[in-house]
Amino acid sequence: MKRTVFLGTYTKGESKGIYSCRFDDATGVLSDLRLAAETPSPSFLALHTTGKFLYAVNETESFEGTASGSVTAYRITDSDRGTLEKLNTVSSHGAHPCHLVVTPESESIIIANYTGSTVTAIEILDDGSLGKPLNKIVHEGSSILKPRQSEPHPHAVNLDPANKFVFVSDLGMDQIIRYELEKGGRLSEPRGSTAVSPGAGPRHFAFHPKGSFGYLLNEISRTITAFRYDQPSGRLVEIQTISTVPDGWSRGSTAEIFVHPGGRFLYASNRGHDSIACFHIHQGCGKLSLVDIEKTGGRTPRNFNLDPSGKWIIAANQSSGDLHVLAINQKTGALDPAGGRLEIPNPVCVVFL
Repeated sequence: MKRTVFLGTYTKGESKGIYSCRFDDATGVLSDLRLAAETPSPSFLALHTTGKFLYAVNETESFEGTASGSVTAYRITDSDRGTLEKLNTVSSHGAHPCHLVVTPESESIIIANYTGSTVTAIEILDDGSLGKPLNKIVHEGSSILKPRQSEPHPHAVNLDPANKFVFVSDLGMDQIIRYELEKGGRLSEPRGSTAVSPGAGPRHFAFHPKGSFGYLLNEISRTITAFRYDQPSGRLVEIQTISTVPDGWSRGSTAEIFVHPGGRFLYASNRGHDSIACFHIHQGCGKLSLVDIEKTGGRTPRNFNLDPSGKWIIAANQSSGDLHVLAINQKTGALDPAGGRLEIPNPVCVVFL
């Protein structure tokens, strides 16, 4: 079966915006790269729950004369060709928006603004376009690594499997801030926080599909912190911290984390080491054991994604300007280069339609 893949990029070089391509999940081959929409630095993408619309943060620091980035809504006009029609662009109400999610009923998008220290919920209208801001919450705090952590840096937004709580990983504060998702797609005031080791730098987060465990990827320390998750209260209890790089490696940073849909394996990418680490998840306790660390065939794997069949990973190598396909061993979770490759300037996000 061939699937459409949307690709976010940085547009400081040759890239023009959002691209799309086709992926054959029988062979692992990528083909038919095309420019889907011209837009500035669409560094993270999210699909509407109907699959009819796509949303992209524009990771910039200025929008209509204000110190803010923006977010753009698109209608997917041809799902096979991966073509987009722009609906509208609105302020993200904070500079350098770097991550967003669509709420379960597609009532809103929630955005993490890295430089703006803000988390913003913006309504989604019936036609898929973006409406008014529902609320803007300003994080306050810092951590030990100056100047990197001298102020908050919201880096990712995740909903728990029950769609009750919203978790924001904040790299500058070394904390995960917990909110409740309220009616209409609004965020509550903060309901609590979970601190990690000072200087770790929380970046992205992934829940186990059964909802019993959560995994935080720490950008600066190149580690994963595993938590036991209490679903009724939203409380995270740390159970383990484990490195994503080989012993003795002390350069680079992490970028992306995903749990395999089967719930047995976890993957995290390493920039600098240019690899994806694979871990086995122990189902009883949620702890991780390293299986393998596989090179991605290029430089600076920022984002990657697992295809819906659970058989493949597409890694976006930002610095070398290419996508590489890796095959997932269904028994062990280990990765093997599959031969699929596509050149694209500055790829930083992979989303399967």
